Amino acid sequence: QVQLVESGGGLVHTGDSLRLSCAASEGSLSNYIIGWFRQAPGKEREFLGAINWSGKRTNYADSVKGRFTISRDNAADTVYLQMSSLKPEDTAIYYCATNTGTITTTRYQHWGQGTQVTVSS
Repeated sequence: QVQLVESGGGLVHTGDSLRLSCAASEGSLSNYIIGWFRQAPGKEREFLGAINWSGKRTNYADSVKGRFTISRDNAADTVYLQMSSLKPEDTAIYYCATNTGTITTTRYQHWGQGTQVTVSS
């Protein structure tokens, strides 16, 4: 069993960058594909992207491709979501999650509690 913890959220301004982290408070991320998601108030959860266990393969949603980058440091057992050119519509709670399938798998098993990102105009 792995438990995930997201961190790095906060209040930023339009055009700013922010990096979120996903770490394991129990277990390890090393054998999992890690996905990033977000959920804005009143909206459904949105898949942002995923990274495979080695960090060499990624998959991104069209909505964030080119602005968001997922990477991982297996030595630190941490996965990152680097966000740039942030917009007010990026305001949401951001979550990381694990799956044991592929970077295009849609079913995720373990979820973190989320970290709030607020982008002011």
